[in-house]
Amino acid sequence: MEEYEATIGLEIHAELKTRTKMFCNSKNDPDETKPNINICPICLAHPGTLPTINREAVKHVLRVGIALGAKLADYTEFDRKNYFYPDLPKGYQISQYEFPLVSGGALNDVAITRVHLEEDTASSIHDEDSGITSIDYNRAGVPLMELVTEPVIKSAKEAGDFGRALQLLLRALGASDANMEKGQMRVEANVSVSKKGTRSTSYVEIKNLNSFKAMERAVAYEIERQKKLLEEGTSVIKETLGWDDNKQKTFPQRTKEGSADYRYFPDPDIPSLKLSEILEFSPDHLRKDMPELPIERKERYMALGIKAEDADLYVRESNLGIFFEQLSELIKDKKTLQLASNYVLNDLVKIIRDQDARESKSDAGSIQSIPISAEYFKAIIEMIVEHEISSRSGKDLLALAVSDARDPRTIASEKKLFQATAVDDLSVIVQEVISQNPSVVADYKKGKGAALEFLVGQCMKALHGAADAQTIRILLTESL
Repeated sequence: MEEYEATIGLEIHAELKTRTKMFCNSKNDPDETKPNINICPICLAHPGTLPTINREAVKHVLRVGIALGAKLADYTEFDRKNYFYPDLPKGYQISQYEFPLVSGGALNDVAITRVHLEEDTASSIHDEDSGITSIDYNRAGVPLMELVTEPVIKSAKEAGDFGRALQLLLRALGASDANMEKGQMRVEANVSVSKKGTRSTSYVEIKNLNSFKAMERAVAYEIERQKKLLEEGTSVIKETLGWDDNKQKTFPQRTKEGSADYRYFPDPDIPSLKLSEILEFSPDHLRKDMPELPIERKERYMALGIKAEDADLYVRESNLGIFFEQLSELIKDKKTLQLASNYVLNDLVKIIRDQDARESKSDAGSIQSIPISAEYFKAIIEMIVEHEISSRSGKDLLALAVSDARDPRTIASEKKLFQATAVDDLSVIVQEVISQNPSVVADYKKGKGAALEFLVGQCMKALHGAADAQTIRILLTESL
């Protein structure tokens, strides 16, 4: 079999977080459940109405451009993208073609072609029982950012990683909630496969990708499908495909349109913009109120000695990240903070996930809340660092403190988790264990190292874990 390689480009739409729609004063509310509430003559395309540009939407896209290290446009204009579909009130979509707001830049080592601004369509609601399709215009005219990557992605995983990185960035900037389940972020993947070292002009566009996992599965499936076609000597048809998540396969929808099919031309009702003449849109002004970006936050955590994969998790899981921020304010010693981080990610996360599984939470994959305060968590870590409790007891105490919202010191005292530190008290236990295990003592004296560890375990068992294992080990060695 010949070697093949995939070439993947992504087109990602994200609904922007603004008070009103893109070209009118109707409310932008993704949580509205009643149909056709947030509408007006402008977003319904009544004759004689005129659109007005939403400044906040433009600002959001320009801030995304700053974060991507991209070139911001000086001159920009809006165009009419002409096509007919029932969910398009005007019979055309106001978008941008020749002069996008943002050009170039990169994210996750993936080069960006452009980022532009347009309006969203209405929602089509299909009733399979009656065969009736209804239109909800609440979404029509919502500001929509479209980001197009260069065709430089080589695998399904790389495509998924890029999508997740963009979602994090949009949330950090406050530009979009980018919730894929609500349709606030939609991904389309252009996929072509060719012999290694060559480039194919035939590609497919996969739509209906409502999660990053679905996108990864669809791209992986399409790569294998096209490889098989090429092996059979069959050419790949340039077309638009859907993704059937139940059947785990793509299916044809229509032939692929080109830009000429849309007959773009500048919208005569919307004035062009000279951005350098608008102070709030200047790069220097935009940079002043930029928040800490996800990559910057990750680097800051790593500077505290947190491992890269752990820093990634804090950035991805917002509630975990907030909790770690609280701990880093309370714990100034780097080594102690690193120890606290290990307990957060290895023990606290497991407790939370086990609890979510028991309660059958549908969203158990993400951390919804932290069931212990940062102050109480810090108290447990300090007890471990000061050798007041053992590492094993620390794990037990954490589990108890999660379910019992009291001072961990009070709980540790009641459960007798504090370590026995008086040498005389420990020596009594050591002597009892030695006298109860003569055969193991004999093995130790014959040079069997495992025998000592068995005796250490018996001592810790007798003390209910409330002792320092190394101290026990020293006392046993001296006694033997």
